[in-house]
Amino acid sequence: MKINIIAACAAIAFTVGTLSAEEPAKTGSPEFSRMKSLVGSWTGKTDIGQGPIELTVQYKLLAGGSVLEEKVFVGTPNEMTTMYYEKDGKLALTHYCMLGNRPGMLLHSSDEQTLKFNFDKSCGINVQKESHMHSLTIRFDDAETITTSCKAFMDGKEVPEHPTTLKRVKA
Repeated sequence: MKINIIAACAAIAFTVGTLSAEEPAKTGSPEFSRMKSLVGSWTGKTDIGQGPIELTVQYKLLAGGSVLEEKVFVGTPNEMTTMYYEKDGKLALTHYCMLGNRPGMLLHSSDEQTLKFNFDKSCGINVQKESHMHSLTIRFDDAETITTSCKAFMDGKEVPEHPTTLKRVKA
């Protein structure tokens, strides 16, 4: 019986893989396309309240190009992941934070250089009581440089933003 189940799963996986290869890739919004240009590694310095530290950020496309994964502090207890995706035709994100929560944000505005995300109330975080990342701005300075800045709330109080400039790591 076990062998039949394994064979059936393998056949389904092969069939789904074959069908997926024939389907055209989803393009998404122009803002999501811009986010996809970040795939790769980026480095810079940031200050999260304890002085400047080196930072590496990794971007990777998943799920047939429908999700962009961002990883920070990889391999440490403070590793965080942010997933960017389309929600009802609009760019959105979910941030899996070292604070133990997962704030969501929706694209609030964009222009040729900047994407601004604001807190999504539907994510279930109590803004007055739970420390969390509340908004994010990503500025595309040039093809090799971005600057990010987030607003956070700690114990119900807004924390000053600390912009972080990242440079693309050349392969």
